[in-house]
Amino acid sequence: MKVCVIGGTGHVGGFLVPALVREGHEVTVVATGRTPVPEGPEWGKVKLVRARYERGSEEWGRIMKDLGLEALVDMLGADLPGTYRAVKGTCRHLVACGSLWMLGPPKVVPTPEQTQGPCEFEGYARRYEEIYEVMEVARRDGMAFTAIFPPNICGPGKVPLEPKGGRDPSVHLDMAKGKPVFLPEGTQALIGPCDAEDVAQGFVLALRCPDEADGEVFNVGSAYALTAVRFVQVYGEIYRTEIPVEFVPWEEFTRRVPDLGANYHFREHMCPDISKIRKKLGYEPRHTPEESMERAVAWMRDRGMV
Repeated sequence: MKVCVIGGTGHVGGFLVPALVREGHEVTVVATGRTPVPEGPEWGKVKLVRARYERGSEEWGRIMKDLGLEALVDMLGADLPGTYRAVKGTCRHLVACGSLWMLGPPKVVPTPEQTQGPCEFEGYARRYEEIYEVMEVARRDGMAFTAIFPPNICGPGKVPLEPKGGRDPSVHLDMAKGKPVFLPEGTQALIGPCDAEDVAQGFVLALRCPDEADGEVFNVGSAYALTAVRFVQVYGEIYRTEIPVEFVPWEEFTRRVPDLGANYHFREHMCPDISKIRKKLGYEPRHTPEESMERAVAWMRDRGMV
């Protein structure tokens, strides 16, 4: 099958594209070229198209239309409705990437694929609306449509989340030296690092089983999540040192970590309910949160970051 992955040179794409090649698909990757093409034998069989994904771009629409693809994975969602219109007529299955955060602050843990409340992030909120709009249009047009919602993505290929809610190598260096970290007092937030390889598995299964995946939103993630304190302890075990935790009032924590996208990790749970994709598509995460964090740190060590 002719499959295109938009943003395929990114973190998840580094696992997804080789997996699709091994499945026997003819794979095209559309990317800007800013991210280097990953290494590996499978990438030699991939067609690379360099293009900018911009909302309302006529050139983008022409490029996507000319690909004549049969299936599309849109990792970026910069203009999902416009991309849908461009591939309509040839594409039989469109798989979009969303996020657990799109569902809003969780009311239930593990969190199912249902709106929990207003999404606090404008970009995610718009993409969430567009996913359901395109899903309805695709249903009427007879095109299979699926959305995959990961939580925090971890594993080799990217600096993993740290206790300041970012991906800062200097924070990892401090943890490796046993310097204290601070967390909000009384935090009960669950953190669910999910390996990029396990996120990629969700897309592979959706493409493998289009009838079962059609019209569905699937969470992907690890089998369980970690408490914020355990999250820090795991880093201590990885770095082979004790990392002291200092608890501060929430107001102090948000003063130190003012960015909403950063402090949200320690305010709201990231623990997706993955029972639906397990039942319908046979999804099973290969890595625990601890393993995913260790794999990410090993990747950093290989590159001299820590």
